[in-house]
Amino acid sequence: MRKRLYEIIEVSQNGDKLSFAYDFTMLVAIVMSVFPLAFKQSNDVFIVIDVVTTVLFVIDYLLRLVTADYKLNDKRAVAFFIYPLTPLAIIDLLSILPTLTAIHQGFKLFKLVRIFRTFRVFRIFKMFRYSKSISIITKVIKNSKDALIAVCTLAFGYILISALVIFNVESDTFGSFFDAVYWATVSLTTVGYGDIYPVTTAGRIITMISSIFGIAIIALPAGIVTAGYMTALEEENKKD
Repeated sequence: MRKRLYEIIEVSQNGDKLSFAYDFTMLVAIVMSVFPLAFKQSNDVFIVIDVVTTVLFVIDYLLRLVTADYKLNDKRAVAFFIYPLTPLAIIDLLSILPTLTAIHQGFKLFKLVRIFRTFRVFRIFKMFRYSKSISIITKVIKNSKDALIAVCTLAFGYILISALVIFNVESDTFGSFFDAVYWATVSLTTVGYGDIYPVTTAGRIITMISSIFGIAIIALPAGIVTAGYMTALEEENKKD
């Protein structure tokens, strides 16, 4: 029975209708749980949504805990103690904590727990578990982590060098090194907000060069992820 539970709560495979229904239900619950964050004021409807979705999250957490040995592929009892420390299990726990503030409003101890309300945003990350497409992207990122780390290192070095150059060339425009780093990051992404910009000819030349190289650096991870995603899709189609 636990094995069947594990098959249901995992991402739907091979047309398992029950598993698909479970994934769809949890995705709806996640979207509904973060919906109240778009409003400054709360009401009774939002409170009901919060309680209902949290109950679903608690049930999901418990189901995953009792099937932890299948998830970790470890039949030892230690698997049930290791699972709560895994990243997705921690996200699950953080998504449950905000509702603790509704337990009692009188005690100061529980008032301190109000800070956990901000943890509701972690519920969005729960979608990674229930969406097959997101699962594929996560797998692609893991498989391409070496190339992506190399690109991120290149981007970080580029931002640092550009910031150092512009900070010394435009010392009057950029009041601090952080301003220069902010400008370099914006230039790397070719966004260009326009709130901080060089005014000298040398500074503008550096900005043009920075933007051109930024396009090339930003294109690298996009190409890596796209190629990996297409390969992963082909593998999934072969399995089906």
